[in-house]
Amino acid sequence: QVQLVESGGGRVQPGGSLAISCTASGNIDDIYAMGWYRQPPGKQRDWVAFIDLVGNTDYADSVKGRFTISRGNAKNTVVLRMDSLQSADTAVYYCYADSLDSNVGESWGHGTQVTVSS
Repeated sequence: QVQLVESGGGRVQPGGSLAISCTASGNIDDIYAMGWYRQPPGKQRDWVAFIDLVGNTDYADSVKGRFTISRGNAKNTVVLRMDSLQSADTAVYYCYADSLDSNVGESWGHGTQVTVSS
């Protein structure tokens, strides 16, 4: 199994920046991609960004040019840097990891709240 723990959420003013992190533990050797989803209040959970083992990244159109996903110093950590934040970015952000091990599959964190408000 893979355990994911998010950190770094909080409140920020519109136009501000925030970085959130996700650290994986457990059976991490077969993880080939990690990324983020988010769920605004009263809405469905939507995909935000991902990064794979070789550093390929992709972003939802709504965050492209404002958000940057990267690997932390440790292989099992990813960071989502969020700039030019808008009220529409307010959501619970969930980290996920995809494993090549079919017994593990996709794993999720418990989420971290990001609130953009003046």
